[in-house]
Amino acid sequence: MAKKEILEKLNRKMLACRKCDLRKSCTQVVPGAGSAKAEIMFIGEGPGKKEDQLGVPFVGAAGKFLDEMLGTIKLKREDIYIANTVKCRPPKNRDPRPKEKEACWPWLIAQIKIINPKLIVTLGRHSMKLFLPDQKISEAHGKVVTQEIPEIGAKTFYVLYHPFAAICNGKIHKDLIKDLKRIPKVLKKIKETQDSIL
Repeated sequence: MAKKEILEKLNRKMLACRKCDLRKSCTQVVPGAGSAKAEIMFIGEGPGKKEDQLGVPFVGAAGKFLDEMLGTIKLKREDIYIANTVKCRPPKNRDPRPKEKEACWPWLIAQIKIINPKLIVTLGRHSMKLFLPDQKISEAHGKVVTQEIPEIGAKTFYVLYHPFAAICNGKIHKDLIKDLKRIPKVLKKIKETQDSIL
């Protein structure tokens, strides 16, 4: 079975998830979107109002900004995969709670296993803290970190500020654009390192 079909099957299972209370208050589950063969996987926080309505991640103001930034490094939505730490919208866009992230963790891990990206880009502190709990985003943004995750082994992470935070804060906006523009170089270096090992 092709990666795309396996991922679609997983996403259909997610649509029926009732593991936490978020499902009671949201319109629908938002599994993720993009290419099952993506070399880069972006992981955000959780669906917002627009995402909850459409069932697609990053389609609101933050999503438009992310699309614009991806364009500057010649990437499109179809080239990457985007998911969130939680698959259902928290009420009034509040922060996802630890138990909610815990309930969604197996879904996220399954997505990572299927896609097997070369680079995982965390968007915002909630996403970063899932994989790099000891890091502070103000210090870690723009850095490449290889971390051993029990369920998926060693993975390479690149920490970015969340696009919504960048919309609201000029300093973060500048940092995010600068950090995101480094992604092609980061990916190239990962590939070169992997090739030298093989």
